[in-house]
Amino acid sequence: MNQAIDRGIRLAGSTIQPPCHACAFFHSEDELYEVLLPFIKEGVKKGDKSFHIIDERRREDFVKRLRASGIDSSSERTGQLEVRGWEDAHLRPGWFDQYAMLALVEEVLTEAKQKGYPHTRWVANMEWALEKRRGVEHLAEYCARLNQVVPKYNATVVCTYDLARFTAAQVVDVLRSHSLAVIGGITQQNPFFVSPDQLIRELQEPRHCASLS
Repeated sequence: MNQAIDRGIRLAGSTIQPPCHACAFFHSEDELYEVLLPFIKEGVKKGDKSFHIIDERRREDFVKRLRASGIDSSSERTGQLEVRGWEDAHLRPGWFDQYAMLALVEEVLTEAKQKGYPHTRWVANMEWALEKRRGVEHLAEYCARLNQVVPKYNATVVCTYDLARFTAAQVVDVLRSHSLAVIGGITQQNPFFVSPDQLIRELQEPRHCASLS
């Protein structure tokens, strides 16, 4: 039996096979957590590392929702559950350095493996990319490069996007950089996915850069 089926990695009604990098689109916080909380709770129960990047201003709401869903707060004390704000992750240098962030991803996933966690469930709120910070224009390129990192680890990475806040052009690029997409609360294979190398080349073309300026 393959590992994904044996371990039962479930996301929005589907069994997925790690390593995996998915995007999740939502229209409200309630819709987002309806999808994510079962995924998070299942991981904590199975002993997976649970790593979250959030808007620090929403930490209290995040913790309340975890507790209300029955997720044991002791998992944060033991290090199984780790929660960071944007300023300690994507915006750690005060701006967005995609290479520094990719190094952090490798660091976290490597450490989780060394500590014996069977799997890492990484969930990141991506609204940091809407902040007025240097480097945020490289969001899609970062997501493409993440596809070159995640396959080296037994991890499921879910990037979340509020459809009311991201532009149509940004959503298109997000779709092109994730092989799986959660839309309307359902996980599906993404037909718009483009291989990392091809997408990075396209994103670095002057025409594409000009369209985002």
